[in-house]
Amino acid sequence: MVQREDHGMLRVQLTRRRLMAGLVGMSAATLLAACGQNQSASPTANAPAVQAATPTPAPATAASAATPSKTMAATGAPAVVTQTGSKVKVTYWGSFSGNLGEAEQEVVRRFNASQNDVEVTYQYQGSYEDTAQKLTQALAAKQTPDIVLLSDVWWFKFYLNDVLQPLNDFFAQAKIDLSDYVDPLINEGTRKGQVYWVPFARSTPLFYYNKAAWSEAGLPDRGPETWDEFLQWVPKLLKQDGGKTTRFAFAHPNAASYAAWVFQPVVWQWGGKYSDPDFTIHLQEQPAVEAGRFWQRSITEGWAVSSKDPNADFLNGVTAAMLASTGSLAGLEQSAKFPVGTAMLPKGPAGFGCCTGGSGLAILKGKPAEVQRAAFQYVAFATSPEMTTFWSQKTGYMPVRKSAAQSTAMQQYFQNHPNFKTAVDQLPKTRPQDAARVWIPNGDQIIGKGLERVTIQREDPQNVFNDVARTLTDAAKPVVEQLKRREG
Repeated sequence: MVQREDHGMLRVQLTRRRLMAGLVGMSAATLLAACGQNQSASPTANAPAVQAATPTPAPATAASAATPSKTMAATGAPAVVTQTGSKVKVTYWGSFSGNLGEAEQEVVRRFNASQNDVEVTYQYQGSYEDTAQKLTQALAAKQTPDIVLLSDVWWFKFYLNDVLQPLNDFFAQAKIDLSDYVDPLINEGTRKGQVYWVPFARSTPLFYYNKAAWSEAGLPDRGPETWDEFLQWVPKLLKQDGGKTTRFAFAHPNAASYAAWVFQPVVWQWGGKYSDPDFTIHLQEQPAVEAGRFWQRSITEGWAVSSKDPNADFLNGVTAAMLASTGSLAGLEQSAKFPVGTAMLPKGPAGFGCCTGGSGLAILKGKPAEVQRAAFQYVAFATSPEMTTFWSQKTGYMPVRKSAAQSTAMQQYFQNHPNFKTAVDQLPKTRPQDAARVWIPNGDQIIGKGLERVTIQREDPQNVFNDVARTLTDAAKPVVEQLKRREG
C-alpha cells in the first residue's frame, strides 16, 4: 500500500467523498446495466474512462463462442479461441507505477508471450483511488475494462453493487485448486462461498528500520519486540543539532498514505478495534483511544514526526524507523544508501496485532463468455505459483500461493533476502481488517483524517474518535441496507 504516482493522466474531478456516496447510492441494477452484455468495448489506453471515446471492438467471434479450443493454456484454463488465427483481446486496468508498474507490465508481457489465444492490453489508471474512481465512471459510461486491479478498501463496494463476476466456475473449469491460495488472502475476496476478488499484490505492514542508525545507536540488529522496548531505544535513535531534531526515531503517515491502515493493528495491540463485522463502531472506546494517546505522545514527546512521505523521509535519514507496506520493500532496498531491516510489528499492552492489505484482481460482470474466459486465463496466469513467485521477488509483496511460498525458488530467495520473509512469517498471525476501514465508504480516509487531527493538530483523541465514530456510523447505514439486499 504505497502511494502511486500519477503519470500525467487527467485526474477525475470527483472528490473521494462524492464518489463513494455516488457509488453506494447507485443501484445494483443501474451498475449492472452499465456493464451489460453489449457493452464489452474497452476504453483506449491512458484515457480516463468517461472520456474513452474509442472503444476496442468486441472480438468478431464473441457472439458465437460456443466451442472453445481444446488447447490448454499454461495456466490450466481452457483456451478461448474459437476460430483459427483469431485472438481474444482483453483490457486490464492496473494501478502501479515505478518498479511496481514495471513488474506488473512484465507479468502482462509474459502472459501474452506464453500463448496465442488471448492478448491482454495493460492500461495504467493511477493510484488505487484513481482506478476505482475511473471504474465507477466507466460503469456509468458503459465502457468498462475486462479485468481491474482493486485495493482492499475498494473491491467490496463494487461487489456490493453486483458488478463483479463470481469466479468459482472458472476455477473449477481450469482445475485450479483454490486451497493452494493462502487462506486469509483468498478468504477476504470470498462472499457466500464465491470468489470475487483474487489476491495478487497482497501485503502486511512491516516495521522498517535503518540498520546503520541501529548500529550507530548500539542496538541489536532486529526490530523491537514491544512498543515499550522501542521507547527505551528512542533516546539513542534521536539526533539533534542546535535544538533542532535532525533524525526522528519514527514517522507517521498522513491520511493519504493510509494512516488508518498502519494504525489499525496498533489499536488491536491496545486491545481495541475500529468496529465489528456488523459495522458496530468501537473506535471511540477506551482501548482505541489509549492507542491514539500513544500515537499523539510520540509527537508531543518529540520522537516521532508526521510525514507526508514516510518512505522518502526514511530513505533520507529523517526518520530511523516506520511502519510501511511489504510492497515498499524492493523499492526501499534498491534506493536506500544504508542497509534496510524489517521486523514484525511490535507488541502492545494487549499483545500482537497485524492486518493484511494490498490489492487483487476482479473480472467485470456482463461480458461475453469468451471475453470472461480470456480474462480469467490472465487472472489464473498472474496468480499462478510461477508468476506470484516472480512478482514477490520483484516487489516484496507476499506470494499468494502456498506452493509458491514453499517452493525451492522462494525458500532460496528468502535465505538470500531475509527481509522478504518477514511478511510471510507474519502472515499466519494476521487477522481480517475491521469493517469500518474496508467496507464503509471512505472509511479509510475518515479514520485517517481523524488521526491527522490527533497527530498534527494535537486534538484530544477521545473527542476526535467520538466525532469519527459518529461519522462512520452514519456512513455505514446505507452499506448495511445494501448488504441486506445483496446477501439477504
